[in-house]
Amino acid sequence: MAKKKQRQPVKPAVTKEETNGLFDQLSSDVLAKLKETKKQLVAAEQEKEEERQAQLLFEKKQKEKNKSFEELLDEYGYGGSKF
Repeated sequence: MAKKKQRQPVKPAVTKEETNGLFDQLSSDVLAKLKETKKQLVAAEQEKEEERQAQLLFEKKQKEKNKSFEELLDEYGYGGSKF
């Protein structure tokens, strides 16, 4: 009978030093620039969203302001007994 080979545990080919990610390889000044750029992008996006909300509010007010008498009656109803 043939003897079975014993399997030895497979060792990872990559050592801990080689597993350093991109974050670990970047120098601190490049990392600081990236963080600053991210902050600027987030601030610009937030400002754009605020402007969009303000524009929607303005358009809603303009639409309400320019409603015809018929649209106002439809919206609020007609209560002839009030007067």
